[in-house]
Amino acid sequence: MFRVAVLVSGNGTNLQHLIDASGEGRLPIRIEKVIADRPAYALERAQKAGIPAVLVSRSTHRGRLSDAILEELGEDLDLVVLAGFLSILKGRILEVYRNRIINLHPALVPAFCGPGMYGLKVHKAVIDYGVKVSGCTVHIVDEGTDTGPIVLQRVVPVYPDDTPETLQERIHQEEYKALEEAVRLFAEGRIKVEGRKVYLL
Repeated sequence: MFRVAVLVSGNGTNLQHLIDASGEGRLPIRIEKVIADRPAYALERAQKAGIPAVLVSRSTHRGRLSDAILEELGEDLDLVVLAGFLSILKGRILEVYRNRIINLHPALVPAFCGPGMYGLKVHKAVIDYGVKVSGCTVHIVDEGTDTGPIVLQRVVPVYPDDTPETLQERIHQEEYKALEEAVRLFAEGRIKVEGRKVYLL
Protein backbone atom coordinates (compact mmCIF):
# COMPACT_ATOMS: atom_id res chain seq x y z
CA MET A 1 0.00 0.00 0.00
CA PHE A 2 1.22 3.49 -0.88
CA ARG A 3 2.07 5.21 2.42
CA VAL A 4 1.27 8.91 2.85
CA ALA A 5 1.61 11.57 5.55
CA VAL A 6 -0.38 14.80 5.50
CA LEU A 7 0.80 18.11 6.97
CA VAL A 8 -1.88 20.61 7.97
CA SER A 9 -2.38 23.95 9.72
CA GLY A 10 -6.13 24.51 9.81
CA ASN A 11 -9.59 23.05 9.40
CA GLY A 12 -8.47 20.13 7.29
CA THR A 13 -11.14 19.92 4.59
CA ASN A 14 -8.59 18.75 2.01
CA LEU A 15 -7.33 16.19 4.52
CA GLN A 16 -10.91 15.00 5.03
CA HIS A 17 -11.32 14.54 1.29
CA LEU A 18 -8.20 12.35 1.19
CA ILE A 19 -9.44 10.36 4.19
CA ASP A 20 -12.79 9.81 2.49
CA ALA A 21 -11.22 8.95 -0.88
CA SER A 22 -8.97 6.40 0.79
CA GLY A 23 -11.74 4.91 2.92
CA GLU A 24 -14.08 4.61 -0.06
CA GLY A 25 -11.44 2.91 -2.19
CA ARG A 26 -11.01 5.77 -4.68
CA LEU A 27 -7.38 6.27 -3.65
CA PRO A 28 -4.99 3.32 -3.20
CA ILE A 29 -3.23 4.88 -0.22
CA ARG A 30 -2.90 4.54 3.52
CA ILE A 31 -2.56 7.78 5.49
CA GLU A 32 0.03 6.86 8.11
CA LYS A 33 0.18 10.11 10.04
CA VAL A 34 -1.17 13.66 10.17
CA ILE A 35 1.05 16.42 11.54
CA ALA A 36 -0.04 19.96 12.36
CA ASP A 37 2.26 22.90 13.06
CA ARG A 38 -0.34 24.58 15.31
CA PRO A 39 -3.53 23.52 17.13
CA ALA A 40 -5.95 22.66 14.33
CA TYR A 41 -9.28 20.94 13.83
CA ALA A 42 -7.59 18.80 11.20
CA LEU A 43 -6.00 16.82 14.04
CA GLU A 44 -9.46 15.89 15.30
CA ARG A 45 -10.45 14.77 11.80
CA ALA A 46 -7.45 12.45 11.74
CA GLN A 47 -8.16 11.06 15.21
CA LYS A 48 -11.79 10.36 14.29
CA ALA A 49 -10.53 8.37 11.32
CA GLY A 50 -8.12 6.39 13.48
CA ILE A 51 -5.04 8.05 12.01
CA PRO A 52 -2.14 8.98 14.32
CA ALA A 53 -2.22 12.77 14.71
CA VAL A 54 0.63 14.83 16.13
CA LEU A 55 1.08 18.51 16.95
CA VAL A 56 4.61 19.69 16.17
CA SER A 57 4.26 23.29 17.26
CA ARG A 58 6.06 26.11 15.47
CA SER A 59 6.46 27.94 18.76
CA THR A 60 7.92 24.95 20.59
CA HIS A 61 10.29 23.99 17.77
CA ARG A 62 11.26 27.48 16.65
CA GLY A 63 14.15 27.28 14.24
CA ARG A 64 14.02 23.49 13.89
CA LEU A 65 10.43 22.77 12.91
CA SER A 66 11.38 20.92 9.73
CA ASP A 67 13.77 18.65 11.60
CA ALA A 68 11.14 17.91 14.25
CA ILE A 69 8.62 17.03 11.54
CA LEU A 70 11.14 14.73 9.86
CA GLU A 71 11.70 12.97 13.19
CA GLU A 72 7.95 12.32 13.39
CA LEU A 73 7.68 11.18 9.78
CA GLY A 74 10.70 8.91 9.62
CA GLU A 75 12.34 8.45 6.25
CA ASP A 76 10.43 5.65 4.52
CA LEU A 77 7.06 7.10 3.54
CA ASP A 78 6.12 7.24 -0.12
CA LEU A 79 4.67 10.76 -0.20
CA VAL A 80 4.25 13.79 2.04
CA VAL A 81 1.23 15.98 1.24
CA LEU A 82 1.01 19.62 2.34
CA ALA A 83 -2.72 20.35 2.54
CA GLY A 84 -3.21 23.85 3.89
CA PHE A 85 0.18 23.71 5.64
CA LEU A 86 1.45 27.24 6.31
CA SER A 87 5.02 26.68 7.50
CA ILE A 88 7.96 26.53 5.09
CA LEU A 89 9.92 23.28 5.11
CA LYS A 90 13.70 23.59 5.10
CA GLY A 91 16.82 21.54 5.42
CA ARG A 92 17.23 17.77 5.47
CA ILE A 93 13.56 16.87 5.01
CA LEU A 94 13.76 18.29 1.49
CA GLU A 95 16.65 15.95 0.69
CA VAL A 96 15.16 12.86 2.31
CA TYR A 97 11.86 13.36 0.48
CA ARG A 98 13.22 14.95 -2.70
CA ASN A 99 10.42 15.01 -5.31
CA ARG A 100 8.11 13.24 -2.84
CA ILE A 101 6.61 16.29 -1.10
CA ILE A 102 3.70 18.04 -2.78
CA ASN A 103 1.89 21.24 -1.89
CA LEU A 104 -1.55 22.51 -2.80
CA HIS A 105 -1.61 26.26 -3.54
CA PRO A 106 -4.90 28.16 -4.10
CA ALA A 107 -3.85 30.00 -7.27
CA LEU A 108 -2.27 29.32 -10.64
CA VAL A 109 1.45 29.22 -9.85
CA PRO A 110 3.65 31.14 -10.68
CA ALA A 111 1.03 33.87 -10.23
CA PHE A 112 -0.14 34.97 -6.77
CA CYS A 113 2.26 32.81 -4.81
CA GLY A 114 5.40 33.04 -2.72
CA PRO A 115 6.08 34.34 0.79
CA GLY A 116 3.01 35.72 2.54
CA MET A 117 0.57 34.51 -0.11
CA TYR A 118 -1.86 32.12 1.54
CA GLY A 119 -5.55 31.80 2.33
CA LEU A 120 -7.81 34.74 1.61
CA LYS A 121 -4.78 36.95 0.86
CA VAL A 122 -4.34 35.04 -2.39
CA HIS A 123 -7.94 35.45 -3.49
CA LYS A 124 -8.00 39.14 -2.56
CA ALA A 125 -4.89 39.72 -4.65
CA VAL A 126 -6.44 37.87 -7.59
CA ILE A 127 -9.59 40.02 -7.44
CA ASP A 128 -7.68 43.25 -6.90
CA TYR A 129 -5.49 42.54 -9.93
CA GLY A 130 -8.53 41.93 -12.11
CA VAL A 131 -7.56 38.62 -13.67
CA LYS A 132 -10.33 36.62 -15.32
CA VAL A 133 -9.31 33.12 -14.18
CA SER A 134 -7.74 31.63 -11.10
CA GLY A 135 -7.59 28.12 -9.73
CA CYS A 136 -5.26 25.86 -7.81
CA THR A 137 -1.88 24.22 -8.30
CA VAL A 138 -0.32 21.04 -6.99
CA HIS A 139 3.46 21.33 -7.15
CA ILE A 140 6.58 19.60 -5.91
CA VAL A 141 8.08 21.26 -2.82
CA ASP A 142 11.65 22.48 -3.18
CA GLU A 143 13.84 24.98 -1.33
CA GLY A 144 11.78 27.97 -2.45
CA THR A 145 8.24 29.07 -1.60
CA ASP A 146 5.79 27.77 -4.22
CA THR A 147 8.67 27.45 -6.70
CA GLY A 148 8.78 23.68 -7.30
CA PRO A 149 7.82 21.89 -10.52
CA ILE A 150 4.10 21.90 -11.27
CA VAL A 151 2.29 18.55 -11.17
CA LEU A 152 -1.14 19.79 -12.27
CA GLN A 153 -3.49 22.76 -12.18
CA ARG A 154 -7.24 23.31 -12.27
CA VAL A 155 -8.85 26.54 -13.46
CA VAL A 156 -11.95 28.44 -12.32
CA PRO A 157 -13.43 31.70 -13.63
CA VAL A 158 -13.25 34.89 -11.59
CA TYR A 159 -16.60 36.68 -11.70
CA PRO A 160 -17.07 40.48 -11.49
CA ASP A 161 -19.06 40.18 -8.25
CA ASP A 162 -16.66 37.74 -6.56
CA THR A 163 -15.43 38.35 -3.05
CA PRO A 164 -12.33 36.61 -1.67
CA GLU A 165 -14.69 34.29 0.19
CA THR A 166 -16.81 33.29 -2.82
CA LEU A 167 -13.73 32.76 -4.97
CA GLN A 168 -12.11 30.71 -2.22
CA GLU A 169 -15.13 28.42 -1.96
CA ARG A 170 -15.26 27.84 -5.72
CA ILE A 171 -11.56 27.03 -5.80
CA HIS A 172 -11.95 24.73 -2.78
CA GLN A 173 -14.13 22.45 -4.87
CA GLU A 174 -11.36 22.15 -7.46
CA GLU A 175 -8.69 21.68 -4.79
CA TYR A 176 -10.33 18.45 -3.66
CA LYS A 177 -10.21 17.09 -7.21
CA ALA A 178 -6.68 18.32 -7.88
CA LEU A 179 -5.21 16.87 -4.71
CA GLU A 180 -6.92 13.51 -5.17
CA GLU A 181 -5.74 13.32 -8.78
CA ALA A 182 -2.16 14.24 -7.88
CA VAL A 183 -1.93 11.72 -5.05
CA ARG A 184 -3.38 9.04 -7.33
CA LEU A 185 -0.75 9.76 -9.99
CA PHE A 186 2.02 9.33 -7.42
CA ALA A 187 0.44 6.20 -5.95
CA GLU A 188 0.16 4.65 -9.41
CA GLY A 189 3.81 5.43 -10.19
CA ARG A 190 2.87 7.77 -13.02
CA ILE A 191 4.95 10.79 -11.98
CA LYS A 192 8.47 11.37 -13.26
CA VAL A 193 10.37 14.50 -12.26
CA GLU A 194 13.32 15.72 -14.32
CA GLY A 195 14.67 19.09 -13.27
CA ARG A 196 11.86 21.64 -13.55
CA LYS A 197 9.59 19.30 -15.50
CA VAL A 198 7.00 16.81 -14.30
CA TYR A 199 6.08 14.10 -16.78
CA LEU A 200 2.95 11.97 -16.52
CA LEU A 201 3.66 8.36 -17.46
